[in-house]
Amino acid sequence: MDFSLPESAQAVQQGVADICSHYDMAYWERCETEKRWPEEVWGDLAKGGWLGLAVPEEYGGAGQGLLELAVATETLSASGSAGGSAFTYVLTPGFGAMTLARHGTPEQKAALLPKLATGELETCFALTEPDAGSNSLAISTFAREDGSDFVINGQKIWITGVQRATWMLLVTRTIPAAEARPRTNGMTVFLVNVPDAVAAGQLSYRPIPKMGANTTPSNMVFIDDLRVPATNVLGELHGGATVLWDVLNPERILLGASALGGAEVALRAGVDYAKQREVFGRPIGSNQAIAFPLAQVKAKIELARLMLYKAAWSFDNGLPCGTEANIAKLTASQAAWEAADAAFQTHGGMAYSLEYPVARLLTDARIGKIAPVTEELLLNYLATQVLGLPRSF
Repeated sequence: MDFSLPESAQAVQQGVADICSHYDMAYWERCETEKRWPEEVWGDLAKGGWLGLAVPEEYGGAGQGLLELAVATETLSASGSAGGSAFTYVLTPGFGAMTLARHGTPEQKAALLPKLATGELETCFALTEPDAGSNSLAISTFAREDGSDFVINGQKIWITGVQRATWMLLVTRTIPAAEARPRTNGMTVFLVNVPDAVAAGQLSYRPIPKMGANTTPSNMVFIDDLRVPATNVLGELHGGATVLWDVLNPERILLGASALGGAEVALRAGVDYAKQREVFGRPIGSNQAIAFPLAQVKAKIELARLMLYKAAWSFDNGLPCGTEANIAKLTASQAAWEAADAAFQTHGGMAYSLEYPVARLLTDARIGKIAPVTEELLLNYLATQVLGLPRSF
């Protein structure tokens, strides 16, 4: 067994870290406060070719896998952006480029992948609905055939990055859930040109006010008689569940990587403060009540990283990775929360001061325990699918 990162992933780690070294914590604080997309970092990532990691070489990308994407996401997050801002990276290289490379038609790939690699195009992913969150199979957004087109109606929620996206990966029902046998049948994913749909009045969105992660706005999306050509089906008609699972497992892994990087930022903030802050004539880090929680977090970060890399490696090698992806997301998010909480406690009363980043880090870390899937659903998967315990629903 070789636990070292392959050279390709090491190169990604170094390259992304070099870019991020030009942007300090104050930069990310400003982006969050101003609710501003990190345009400068995004531009540098695009220039360096880091947006095309998962794009095949014949389409102008690097031809790398999910492991390299996870390392890039973790490195971006650990640089200071933390979990909320690192989500910017997942939207296009993860949701868009990787999914299109695996499931797109030759025509779709030729038209979109080169521009996704350069950052000229951006994507978002639309699955969740007001009445269908964790139960993805219960979505009701419906696409009916009309000649060579489909007409789509429905509503989505918590769709991040619509404002910037050129293309949306829209998950619909083409067979109602009540009629589908099995339940996974009858789902279809469409590629939707967002600017064209908005201009035609067939798609609109409204930002959701959020307590954090404001560099990437999340939205309610309204779909009214949206007309999409059949050539824009991504994957197979009625077979969108295959595409969906190929999005959801990488999503768990990439957002786990984002959480892991956030944990590193929080731990670093806590350790630095514990070394510098003196009370009763000595650094507070010399007290075990301060040192031990930080040390425990370090152990949990390293354990979560092992599972995260195993999950990504399994995906890249065509092996089952559902269990690994769920464990990676669970443990990385827990490590992020515990790291942020420990850093907050270490700072004492100063944690409430916006002079320090721990308030943002705590807010960011809390996201991982509920999104994109709740901690309880991850545990339920492990209980029923891995341990074989009876289902509760």
